[in-house]
Amino acid sequence: MTRNKALLALSTLVGTIIGAGIFGLPYVLSLAGVIPGLFYFFLLGGAVLLLHLMFGEITLRTKGSHRLIGYAGMYVGSWAKALVVFSTFVGVLGALLAYVIIGGEFIQTALSPFIYVSSVTASVIFWAVLSFFIIQGIQLITKMEFFMNIALFLVMGIIFLFAAPYLDSANFTAISVPNIILPFGVVLFALTGWSAIPEIADFFKQRKDRRSFKNIIIFASVITVILSAVFAFVVVGVSGVNTSEDALSGLVPFLGERVVALGALLGLIAVSASFLVLGNYLKNSMRYDFNIPYLFSAGVAVVVPISLFLLGFREFISVLSIAGIAIGVIEGIIIILIFKRAKKIGKRDPEYVINLPGLLLYPLIVILALGGLFAVLLSL
Repeated sequence: MTRNKALLALSTLVGTIIGAGIFGLPYVLSLAGVIPGLFYFFLLGGAVLLLHLMFGEITLRTKGSHRLIGYAGMYVGSWAKALVVFSTFVGVLGALLAYVIIGGEFIQTALSPFIYVSSVTASVIFWAVLSFFIIQGIQLITKMEFFMNIALFLVMGIIFLFAAPYLDSANFTAISVPNIILPFGVVLFALTGWSAIPEIADFFKQRKDRRSFKNIIIFASVITVILSAVFAFVVVGVSGVNTSEDALSGLVPFLGERVVALGALLGLIAVSASFLVLGNYLKNSMRYDFNIPYLFSAGVAVVVPISLFLLGFREFISVLSIAGIAIGVIEGIIIILIFKRAKKIGKRDPEYVINLPGLLLYPLIVILALGGLFAVLLSL
């Protein structure tokens, strides 16, 4: 494999994992404390790494090009396929709603040094502009993903650079028992990116190239866990109890309006790219996988998120948590079940194999299921 191809694959997976979820991490960790935060990054980071590797082996054991919905139906059954369809719609629509919410927050923060715009008005503007492109079918996905990665890394770089002098250990809480479950769904959402793995597998056409697939998955997963954890703890270390849900506006008293506004502008670019990518993905999934007419597919992708927003679903952290549980818990468990079956009946010799004891798979299912259950119950 050429170095450029490996770097492109690595950046694709890292860019898929790191998205709007990273902006919700500081708030939940400021409430739950350092000890739960480290625990979740270690536990869920390890669990998601295993799930990424499992899904990679699944793609390599299966002939043809498929996605999780196809693998679920092929290896587990129609009930699993139905669950993945449900998790895809809930997770993607939840993510689109989260982008509408935080997109409005970023617009408000970016404009705050010059003019006041309410976050609700800004969210509607954000939705209207980007929905136009989704309806028109303008797809700049590859370029937008690359641009999104640049913007996100610039946001983190700006915050690290200007925040370092304001870090204060007194801003960290060791543990808050009442909020101990709060980070589960958000951390899971922020670290999950297995939707990109079949895309990367398709990208590697030659067998010799796919031999580096395992290392790329490991590097990407580790990089994103480290970046996400550092970003979250730096923001909390500066803003402490004043940490905001969008991570950035709570930094204004320390970094100043203009620095935070620049960060919000770059964050806005990043979430805009994600909104376009996911909106087009949902629209085209309905068109090509379910043969739903174009206008109806586009309508669902753009109308449902803003309808939920206008109905009052505007809690960024709650939406991230629900999306994280829908995607991470349901799809994570299905991936484990597919993995077990693919080991037995997969019709292709994979370029890498991960040998996990069967006894390890069941505790992983229990962790995901119980974590999701408690997160849902405590949010009620």
